[in-house]
Formats: sequence, C-alpha cells, structure tokens
Amino acid sequence: TSLLDYRLPTAFDVPMINTVIVEVPNPGHPFGVRGVGEASIVPPMAAVANAIHNAIGVRMHALPMNPGAVLHALGVI
Repeated sequence: TSLLDYRLPTAFDVPMINTVIVEVPNPGHPFGVRGVGEASIVPPMAAVANAIHNAIGVRMHALPMNPGAVLHALGVI
C-alpha cells in the first residue's frame, strides 16, 4: 500500500454543516470582526504531521510543513 492507494476525503465525505450566525463582536480584533469563510477542515494537516513524525521521528507543530521546514526540524539547515 502506498499514498497512491490512499483515498483522500472529498466534498462528498464531509457531513452536513449547520451555519450559525453569531452577531457578537470579536474582542480580539480592533474592528470587532469575525471570520466568515474560514475553512474548518483541520484533519488533513494533522495526518500529514503524523506521517512526517512516523517517517523522520520529529514532531512538526507549525505550518507550512514544506521540505525546508522538515530539514530545519531535522537540524540539517
């Protein structure tokens, strides 16, 4: 089995989401605004982080998890 055999989730695999509009100002923003179109699909990055950890033994805690970040985590650069 390889990543070529692994099926990634698609839009058809996402459960129905009920939208709730919260009309309360965000105290952490100077204009009180809140994000509307922010994606809440986090599991793929957690899976990538776990794959990196399994491959090289180093836990990645920040994005982007690109080759440069992996080499930096390994202490190569």
